[in-house]
Order: sequence, then structure tokens, then C-alpha cells
Amino acid sequence: MAVILFGAPGSGKGTQARLLEQWAGIPQISTGDILRQHVAARDEIGVQVARIMDSGLLAPDELIHTVIRERVGQPDCAAGFILDGFPRTLAQACFLAGLLKEKHLGEVVIHLVVDYNVIIARLAARRQCPRCGALYNLISNPPQTDALCDRDGSALVARDDDREEVIRRRMREYENETKPILEYFRAAGFRIFDLEASHDAPEALFERIRRLIEADV
Repeated sequence: MAVILFGAPGSGKGTQARLLEQWAGIPQISTGDILRQHVAARDEIGVQVARIMDSGLLAPDELIHTVIRERVGQPDCAAGFILDGFPRTLAQACFLAGLLKEKHLGEVVIHLVVDYNVIIARLAARRQCPRCGALYNLISNPPQTDALCDRDGSALVARDDDREEVIRRRMREYENETKPILEYFRAAGFRIFDLEASHDAPEALFERIRRLIEADV
């Protein structure tokens, strides 16, 4: 099965993807993480992505399709995977539908619905480990030691895309480009669960998601 976590920036997709990965034993796939790894490696894709990011643009669909196909073709994805941050456009959604059919995988879409003001507050308090990529929130999910990663002790940083002006631009992009994907999913017959996720603690929200998936399998 492919689990597709869907929602606006700051809705909690990354946190739920990691909890689901631990429970289900299938890998989390984040396009953002994959692209950052390529940039850090300075390989052919990384150079292209860095150039695009420096221009303030989004990676083109064709490039995203390439990295997703490469990732899901690895052995650990044979039994399924968890998608975090993909698809972001209708073209990516069409590509995904074809890929799942090709691999004979079922799907379930978990749509996390979060109030706009809650999202703004969450992202302003978000911090990330620059070494391992672990995410924290200074309000709802703080590190055990102030400003340090629980896993490796690195100093946590605020991501550039969590600045307020960037957040508001990303929300506009979500409304204009990504949200219509839900209608595509519905028309294509994807199984979709809409979950109000503004106030639950991450663990409580995960239990709701886990029960839904178990009942649906």
C-alpha cells in the first residue's frame, strides 16, 4: 500500500510520516529530503536543484518524477511506502496514479485539515536538525535539551522556508496548485480520509490515522 499524506505546509505531514514509518515498516519518502540530499552530494541533480532553488522557483515536475521513480524502485519500497509532500501538482498526481497502477499498489490518502492561523503559529515555532533532518516544534514538540537535537546533539535551526512571508506564499501556492489534487484523487477513486488535525497532539493524531488504515486494509 502507498500512504499519501496530504495537507498544507505545517499540517504535520512529516511528523505523521515518521510515526507511520515506525509502525508500518515501510519507508517515508519526502521529495524535499531527497532533493536536499542531492544538493548536499553536489551530483548532477543536486546542481540543477540548487540552481532552481537559488532562483526561488519550484523543481519542475519532470525532475520530481525522476527522483520519485528512482526512489520507489528501491527494494525497501516493494511492499509500499509513505509519501510526504508529493504530489504537489496535478501533473505529479497523474504520474503517481500511473506509477501505483504499474506497481500494483493500493493507496490511501490521509488529508490533514488544519486551521490557517494554527499553521502560521506552528511553522513560526518549527526547528530542524541540519544533520539528521529531525523536526521539532518549540511549542508542541520541543527537544529534550533546549535548541539541541535529541538524536545527535546538533544545534537546531529555523528553515528559510519557515519565514512568515515565505509561509504565506507557500499557502497561496497550496490553495492554487496543490489543493485541486484532492478533487483529482476523488474523481480517480482514491480512498480519502479527511482528518481535522488542528489541535490533537502528534501521538493522538497518529492513533486516529493508524485505526483508519487498519480498518481500511
